[in-house]
Amino acid sequence: MIHGFICLLAGQDGVASRDAMGCDNLWYWTRAVTSSTTEPDNFPFEDAAIHCPDGTRLSASRTYTLSLSPQLIYSRSRLVPTLVSSKVYRQLEFQAVGSWWIHRAPSSLAKSEDTAGGRALFRVPGSREDVFADDTITVKSKRTLMRFLRHIGKPQEDDEAGVEEDDLSLPEYLSSKFQMPSELHDPLLSLSLSQAALQQTSVEYAVPRIKRHLASIGVFGPGFGALLAKWGGGAEVSQVGCRALAVGGGIYVLNAGINSITSITEARDDNQALAEVHLSNGETIKTKFVVGSHWDLPSQNRPSCDKVARSITVVSSPLENLFPITVEGSPVPAGAVVVFPGASLGRGDDSSPVYILAHSSDTGECPSGQSVLYSSVSVAGAEGQSLIEEAINKLLGSSDAGATVLWSLRYTQLGKASNSSRTGTPSLNRLSENVICFPPGNLDLAFDDAMIDMVKEAWKLVMGGEVDEDTFMEFEDREGAYNEE
Repeated sequence: MIHGFICLLAGQDGVASRDAMGCDNLWYWTRAVTSSTTEPDNFPFEDAAIHCPDGTRLSASRTYTLSLSPQLIYSRSRLVPTLVSSKVYRQLEFQAVGSWWIHRAPSSLAKSEDTAGGRALFRVPGSREDVFADDTITVKSKRTLMRFLRHIGKPQEDDEAGVEEDDLSLPEYLSSKFQMPSELHDPLLSLSLSQAALQQTSVEYAVPRIKRHLASIGVFGPGFGALLAKWGGGAEVSQVGCRALAVGGGIYVLNAGINSITSITEARDDNQALAEVHLSNGETIKTKFVVGSHWDLPSQNRPSCDKVARSITVVSSPLENLFPITVEGSPVPAGAVVVFPGASLGRGDDSSPVYILAHSSDTGECPSGQSVLYSSVSVAGAEGQSLIEEAINKLLGSSDAGATVLWSLRYTQLGKASNSSRTGTPSLNRLSENVICFPPGNLDLAFDDAMIDMVKEAWKLVMGGEVDEDTFMEFEDREGAYNEE
């Protein structure tokens, strides 16, 4: 255990202690984000507003655990072995994210495709078995799609893709190299979770992420390749980390920020200066290191950030048709991904898609009989919220005629979009001898494995030397710590 070290366990959005909240808590959070007395730079969020349709009523606030920054965790993510080696996985419960769905405007469907009497939601095939079983894809298109899947499934050294292809957009690459029909472009884009428009998504970005999706299927069970943490997603991972810290002899304090940090010099054997940290609850702490994000640390120049419009919507239906068991022996999914390409919302191919992460009540985030929709689009402000609202209305209209919106929170999140790996690998910023600052969080819909590298970098700075790969995030059990488990 490292003594004299403060790490603000903030996760990727900078507010882990506020990330998973009940509806009452979100009222206070919204007021804090929009309050004229609150510095706007204190939050990686802005433009927050709650909407409650007339005549709707929620259950008790404690029955909701809602996440401001939901993310999928792929089975092949480097986060998974890190959770195992640190042993915090023992207190986490993971659930399957099942189907990917794509919405198609009726005008874009051929008569032969519309086999379900006007349905607009179609399940995206995520494996070779799915491709063969799909009755909406022609035999010729299936052969083309299988050729593409075999190509990207090759080992890296056998992959013949040239550097020049990285500069192509995804549809250009699919059309020129595989003669892929245009109706399959958006489904493949959805597997990459790209929040950029189809024409603006590069091969360099999309293909590795499609590979990740396909390689993750079946790792922990048949029929799914992505996970979500029950009871609040990423916030639950941070919460469990705090409990593990306490078991190891550390101390954590909730609901206390940092007002100021000053450097002091004391007579010490290691001659290292200490940081004197003045907390918002009036306490003062002396420590060797302070680690946090730009929003945790006081009086820092905020970096330029990308913005996405997001919303959390509680609906009055379990939306069971979004969570089918697709493979015999697979668990009942608790999550699903629904994608609305720009064309399905009356926009062109140069419009960003809307993603909706649907969570059932099995996640513990809402009462039985309801579900939660986490929506995101890389268009900030009123325009983005308008796209999200249109997508939600279309989803409810195509999924369950009786589903209504009970409550919604709309807001903008700040961070870094990663539409291309050429944007550079994020790295830590050492503000002083004592203060280490994480860059703005990634706005991806899946956990960013680069976060593991940055944590390792911070670990090295704190430990004062190289970190052995075999000991990074390896912790011994304290005797009796898990007897009750």
